[in-house]
Amino acid sequence: MRQILLVLMETYRRQVKNWSFILLVISPFIFIFISFGFGYLSSTLGADSSDQIAIVSTNKGLAKQLRYDKDEMTLKYHSQKSAQQALKKEKIEGYLVVEQKNSQLTAKYVGKERLSTTQKTHFQQVLQANQQSLNVQKAQMTQAQLKALATQSILEQQVSKKGVSDETIKTISFTITIFLMYFILIIYTTTVAQDIASEKGTKIMEMVFSSMPAKKYFYGKILGTFAVIATHLLIYLVGGSALYLILPKLEISKKMFVEYNTMIGKVVSNLLSINLLYVLLGVIIFTILAALCGALVVRPEDTSKAVQPVIYVVLVGFIGSLVFGENANNIIVKVASFIPFISSFFMPMRLIYSSVSPVQVGLSLLILLAATFGLAMYVGRLYSGLILQTDDVGIINSFKRASKIK
Repeated sequence: MRQILLVLMETYRRQVKNWSFILLVISPFIFIFISFGFGYLSSTLGADSSDQIAIVSTNKGLAKQLRYDKDEMTLKYHSQKSAQQALKKEKIEGYLVVEQKNSQLTAKYVGKERLSTTQKTHFQQVLQANQQSLNVQKAQMTQAQLKALATQSILEQQVSKKGVSDETIKTISFTITIFLMYFILIIYTTTVAQDIASEKGTKIMEMVFSSMPAKKYFYGKILGTFAVIATHLLIYLVGGSALYLILPKLEISKKMFVEYNTMIGKVVSNLLSINLLYVLLGVIIFTILAALCGALVVRPEDTSKAVQPVIYVVLVGFIGSLVFGENANNIIVKVASFIPFISSFFMPMRLIYSSVSPVQVGLSLLILLAATFGLAMYVGRLYSGLILQTDDVGIINSFKRASKIK
């Protein structure tokens, strides 16, 4: 056990201290901070940008009503001439001139582009409300008549669900799960195969195997790689938790979290469920298979060819789960959820989109665990014969030699 721990720690230390691992881990956080940074700068500098619209009117009360957002509207220009000069110098996006003639309001917008739907709707509502007030004054209507005109129709709604639908939450949860596993597998299967292929045939491996069994070295190697992947996921978990606590308190993201708080909570609960166990087991079994492929090649540059079968299996699970999507009750999906390797893609889909009995989940996990341990023991038994082979006889012949199949 001590020998396995030594190999585990050495493998873990070497991979974690690698700059590629550090960049891989922090790159999503850098992207998030850059995105929010640009959003913050855009919102804080918006008042001084050319996106502002000047309201030109002698009626200060009406002008203030039209100015629905202080960051987008400005009362800085009190005359049409000054607003024209500001538009020419691109200090504003446009200006709205509002005048009253014979109890009728007229408004004219001049700008570089058309008003957005939101801006146009707001202006029309404010102008119509004020025009209605002028019309009432001109007609000299009684209070009873005004009350009768103010009567409006009633529209009631009764809904059984609030906020984002459950189907949308399931889709988001499922998409995050399979994409997370796909990218981790694509990255680490190639890394493991390349690492093992680079060690093959070296004098160092002969010295190592003279002091410890090859299968123990292999187990330590796999466990070390799994520890690296677990660290990677743990950093994402801690970083995601920190963002979940910090972002609701920031002005730029507060509104989004208030609106989608329930959805975010449900998505997180779906991710931090038994689906995470399927992700971890799927990563382990694919890592072992990638290690076998890496040990079959003679030259490190041939690793990409040797690891192609692993990539194909990953793609079958990934694309298959995307194709069937919400059709979790399909017979193909049900069967695939019990097949090792691809069950890590299909069983989470069934758990998210439909109800699966605990017996089925337990049986699927038991099969996946048995396949993982069985594959680890089998590759561990072959590992010495694979690593010490230096003859370029091809992948299949190398496997036959290590398996002692003539």
